[in-house]
Amino acid sequence: MAAQGYFITGTDTEVGKTVATCQLLRAFNAAGKQTIGMKPVASGCELRSDADGQSFMWNADVAAHAAASSVQADGQLVNPYRFMPPIAPHLAAREAGIDVSLPHLLQCSAALQQQADVVLVEGAGGWYAPLNESAMMADLAKALGFPVILVVGMRLGCINHALLSVQAIEASGLQFAGWIANRVDPAMSRYEDNLQTLQKALRSPLLGQIEYAAAAEQGCLPATALHFLC
Repeated sequence: MAAQGYFITGTDTEVGKTVATCQLLRAFNAAGKQTIGMKPVASGCELRSDADGQSFMWNADVAAHAAASSVQADGQLVNPYRFMPPIAPHLAAREAGIDVSLPHLLQCSAALQQQADVVLVEGAGGWYAPLNESAMMADLAKALGFPVILVVGMRLGCINHALLSVQAIEASGLQFAGWIANRVDPAMSRYEDNLQTLQKALRSPLLGQIEYAAAAEQGCLPATALHFLC
């Protein structure tokens, strides 16, 4: 039986999609689910060496997923494409002369779904961030068909970014499963007011709030989040 999948997107880049994905993985783990985090395309990798002295490309987001997942799946499945330059993945792929294949990503996701109860697929950037020269992250999400979870980076301008993102998600025909408020700006003015405005405007549930903290990736969303998702 294939796993339940969710696609994790954000209102922008650097809004804490990886932090939120890891907290969701740990929440599902705590509920007794077998979990895998997938990062289809990762840029900004580092060159490292393994115990045998062989070089490989290491990515912080992929490593965080592995630490939070209860199933340790093949690295070529959980992160099929990785690039060194810290730039948009489609540009990094172009420089490397590699075509990011949507069918290949779907095959990898399908394989992972046979190994766990829950697979969380974290996109790069926002909903309309380019995946390759002809497709966007939205196209990957639509091809997967998973319900979508939106990570809202709580900072000035987040209301507009969140409403536009949700409008695009719902227009795609996919289920908008819920959203997570990630306090990326600890000094944000009127945080609670902005949160309440979003709760009134967004029709899907607030799954949880993530406070600004150095160890936020190691946290766990509350069980109420899974009440809405399971």
